[in-house]
Amino acid sequence: MAVGGAVFKTRALAAKACELSRVRSNGALAKAAREVRVGDRLNVTTEGGLFEVEVLVLSEVRGPASVAQTLYREFDESKEARLKLAAEKKAFAQFEELPVEKPTGRDRRMLSRLRGRG
Repeated sequence: MAVGGAVFKTRALAAKACELSRVRSNGALAKAAREVRVGDRLNVTTEGGLFEVEVLVLSEVRGPASVAQTLYREFDESKEARLKLAAEKKAFAQFEELPVEKPTGRDRRMLSRLRGRG
């Protein structure tokens, strides 16, 4: 899926997001092999929030992120929601208690499951 340059750094990360049902194309769950077309509306959920973008142009070659950002348009509501979420996370970080000791292997496995990674 050509979402890679739009939101993810690598194609592998984009494929993993599709596998975890974090990418929707025109309202339907997207698979990594699905072709993206001009005009498609993509909803991509990442740790940074929900990206809602419209595909403007397709590229045949892989390029830098600055070029990839010209290939799509993020909706204003999406930008505002992500900025609000980032501000809330930053505010809550002040009140978060940090663990006294290093997490055990069991703790790390539990955190990975909670984050949907394992």
